[in-house]
Amino acid sequence: MKLYETMIDLLADARGRDRHIRFIDGEHDESLVSFSELYDRALALLGSLQARGMQPRDELVIFSKSNESFVVAFWAAILGGIVPVPVAVGISDEHRFKLFRIIKQLHRGTLFTELDVLERLLEFSRQRQLDDVQAILETRSVLISDIKPADNGELANVSADDPVFIQYSSGSTSDPKGVCLSHRNLCTNIRAIIEGMQWTEDDQSLSWMPLTHDMGLIGYHLSVMAAGMNHAVMDTNLFVRRPLLWMNKAAELRATQLCSPNFGYKHFLRLFERKGLPDDTDLSAVKLILNGAEPISWDLCEEFLTKMAPFGLKHSSMFPVYGLAEATVGVSVGDPGVEPSRITVNRHSLRIGDAFESATPGEPDAVSFLKVGNAIRDVEIRITDDDDALLDDGQVGHIQLLGASVTDRIYGDEDATHKLFTDDGWLRTGDCGVFVDKQLVITGREKDLIIVNGQNYYPHDLEEIVAGIDGLDSGKVVIAGSTPTGSGTEELLAFILYRQDIDAFAPLADQVRNIIGSHVGLEVDHVIPVSRIPKTTSGKVQRAHLLRDYQNGEFDSLLQNIAPALVSGGEVDEDPLVAEFVEICREFSKERTIGPEDNLFEVGVSSLTLTEIVLAIDERYPGKLDISDLFDYPTLREVATFVRRSL
Repeated sequence: MKLYETMIDLLADARGRDRHIRFIDGEHDESLVSFSELYDRALALLGSLQARGMQPRDELVIFSKSNESFVVAFWAAILGGIVPVPVAVGISDEHRFKLFRIIKQLHRGTLFTELDVLERLLEFSRQRQLDDVQAILETRSVLISDIKPADNGELANVSADDPVFIQYSSGSTSDPKGVCLSHRNLCTNIRAIIEGMQWTEDDQSLSWMPLTHDMGLIGYHLSVMAAGMNHAVMDTNLFVRRPLLWMNKAAELRATQLCSPNFGYKHFLRLFERKGLPDDTDLSAVKLILNGAEPISWDLCEEFLTKMAPFGLKHSSMFPVYGLAEATVGVSVGDPGVEPSRITVNRHSLRIGDAFESATPGEPDAVSFLKVGNAIRDVEIRITDDDDALLDDGQVGHIQLLGASVTDRIYGDEDATHKLFTDDGWLRTGDCGVFVDKQLVITGREKDLIIVNGQNYYPHDLEEIVAGIDGLDSGKVVIAGSTPTGSGTEELLAFILYRQDIDAFAPLADQVRNIIGSHVGLEVDHVIPVSRIPKTTSGKVQRAHLLRDYQNGEFDSLLQNIAPALVSGGEVDEDPLVAEFVEICREFSKERTIGPEDNLFEVGVSSLTLTEIVLAIDERYPGKLDISDLFDYPTLREVATFVRRSL
């Protein structure tokens, strides 16, 4: 595989290939853009941006609902030496505040978006009297609809060490961290990914991962383009609404390369168990399904592979990998075509510097981890103790990296940049792991980072949000993530300091769920009252202590006792259709009861859960309700009235 010096060289080379990108926005709503057309459209858009005064090293914040518009804008920026900054469009306050914090960080940032999105952002900033943000939005925004034909832009003269784009972390109450990548970082990692996956121009990829995510953008657009393969990009919201379409399109396109983190398999399987796939679905062309972005569940992988086996999916197609944004994306991969393997250990034997203790699957304290292969080309991996001293294979420690694809800085943050590296220049990943049989195994995180649905969240951010509830402050709230044995995804836990009558806890638990759901779009699995919050002598909260008690079952009886109060449904509604919808919600909304008059966007459930509720209603009443209808009919009683009209 050729090592390009810059991403401009990569696109220029791709321009001469007879290949295309397929943008899938619906079952029958697709568009094809050839590599050569992409180059021409990007160059024309660059001309418009330069006519507006944009120069090399300026930043273009790409905040678009359209994957096609995103890709054209991304490459237009690259060709002009402008630094693209991808940011996901969402409906929660967290998404908007993250965008605002990013824009205010940038040196000369311009927002690239749609009119309706900009109008909502302006209204949001006006309501909250964010005058500085409003001024930026009004003076430094480029609307996709306003782009007029212009002379082609002028290609920038860039070098391998010039910045190519910025990947931003999550950040709802604190400043997001922007990982700066150079052309060298990106080109080096792309070559290594292609070689590690053994991709060729005869492959066909399909991804529903958002292009604002490093796996979606770098793994399944930039890298597959460099490999010269046709590739399809499915709208993420389409996958959320219609997860079975993922495998339907994979069969239709004879896709050989797929990808998904844990939550994607879980979401797909929930609907598959209800509706299944057509008997003639053929997945035999699939070579690899890349699995990463969050801790990988052995049980969930096995369940997915077993249920897809009748459709021709090979067991060896599951391909666990490890990566992170600070290393561009790819760090380690296994051998393509080799079935995934695991180790099973005692969960209490994972202390830094100690050798892990093997366990038998099914034992109470047993936990399984998948092997994620070896370092890809141009990356070195080492495992160290707390003092950065090298550990032997079999000893659990901190994962550190060195190589040409590793970033050299966090945007505008010298302190964060300094903390990111050891004294001898190795990247601190924040992850813990061990080498077993010469393969890397990820055992956890040294930081308190929470990963939900492939996205990173910081506990202190969520704690600040919950502290907005009257009677609470940050010292009375602990947010943590836990991956229970046998579960495919991480649970979100909220521990609340509470010493009053436990029977009166339910209203406070509801407030916690509602405020996190409305601000961040996350669903809390358990809100747990605790009589004390353990802290170190220096006053630091010991999340690990609370998590250990939770995983050891210390709160099981308490959760059982408070569950009736949290899920009590009261009297059955006299309208049988409303009562039916209440029961459907109870199946999916965990400990949260949704009543007939509750606004579905304000009850603390995630957009994924809302989608699952709509899918369950659609199963019983086909074609009567779409997720978009909830904006006009946001309560179950209104939904029932709407559905009844067409019965």
